[in-house]
Amino acid sequence: MIEKTYNFTRTDDKVIEKIIADDNVNINHMVLNKGQALPEHFSNSNVYMIVIRGRVTLQLADQPAHHYPAGTIINIPYNIKMNVSNQQDDTLEFFVVKAPSPSAFEKTQSR
Repeated sequence: MIEKTYNFTRTDDKVIEKIIADDNVNINHMVLNKGQALPEHFSNSNVYMIVIRGRVTLQLADQPAHHYPAGTIINIPYNIKMNVSNQQDDTLEFFVVKAPSPSAFEKTQSR
């Protein structure tokens, strides 16, 4: 086989999993239930959040929180403070794509 395949967990329970972490790209899969959140952090690459189901609440830098429904792709620039949570009743599921991979991005930023 030429291609590689990757699997992600199909669940309604909380999950934060790295699917791909190589020199080209990082892809994470996350499921959050009502009231669950990620720790506050800064984006370490160009980040693309792909909302699969539910509604993500996203607060970036000092701006007010925004809510994005399933079917939305959100682009977040490098080095932005992020607060990601599920404030809705429905389960939130999304993928995070970091391109380039944070390790490669840091090399280009230090030049």
